Amino acid sequence: MAMSKTTKWVLGIIGAVVIIGILVVVAVFSMLVGGKEDDSLSTSGSKIAVIELKETIVTSDEIVRQLKKFRENRSVKAIVLRVDSPGGGVAASQEIYEEVKKTREQKPVVVSMGSVAASGGYYVSCGATRIVANPGTLTGSIGVIMNFVHFEELMNKIGVDETTVKSGKMKDAGSPFRKLTDEEEKYFNYLIGDVYNQFVDVVVEERKLPRQKVLQNADGRVFTGKQAYAIGLVDTLGTFEDAISIAAHLSGIVGKPNVVKEKKRTSFLERVMGDAASEVSRLQNKILDQPILQYKFVP
Repeated sequence: MAMSKTTKWVLGIIGAVVIIGILVVVAVFSMLVGGKEDDSLSTSGSKIAVIELKETIVTSDEIVRQLKKFRENRSVKAIVLRVDSPGGGVAASQEIYEEVKKTREQKPVVVSMGSVAASGGYYVSCGATRIVANPGTLTGSIGVIMNFVHFEELMNKIGVDETTVKSGKMKDAGSPFRKLTDEEEKYFNYLIGDVYNQFVDVVVEERKLPRQKVLQNADGRVFTGKQAYAIGLVDTLGTFEDAISIAAHLSGIVGKPNVVKEKKRTSFLERVMGDAASEVSRLQNKILDQPILQYKFVP
């Protein structure tokens, strides 16, 4: 016997309510699990907190948040910032540097360089109380880069035209639809030069080096940790464990310190879907966070 139209509507409504109910339950459970209070500081005694910067610097939010959290916690006597990054956005690197600098005024901050801590990765390291690099770490790369892509010839070949209406002659400077004019090229050189000088100023101030010596090595080249130590860009050579020991010594911790690290917060859906969902979300956020044009600290 065929169902009446009314019965179909009722079953459809019931089905929709059930689905909505399941989604609500999953969302609430996800918030409860993912938003659980971090228990990384639950151990007693004096602690050294570890913060990991292990990717291209696109945003400063997460690192700044952790620096503030551990800075304000009285049981944390020192912070080790593990840097393994090739660089990234200028503003994000500067914000992390300033937060590291602010934190070191209250408690020691020791940077432990991993495989690479170059350009923006080196910039943020300059704010630390001590910089520890492995002999084979790639670091330095003091410089700034801005890239432009041009589609003009390709568009001409496929017969696509583009018209720009602008309020000022520099409003579309850097447009991918045409090459830079001589005036625009001078403008961008001036812009890059200003950011470059800010980078050099930080190195001169933090490393207590003569400006001329910094300029000799600030041409974008990378150095090994051993070479960086020889020219004064890092304080000492050592491993991550050595950085922990130095942080303990600087903070007055006697004996083996309690090392804590913030646990990664995962939602219920991420746990169900696994690492694939997390990776897709991370890539999506990275793509959405990047402006069409930005200058970067990169090797």
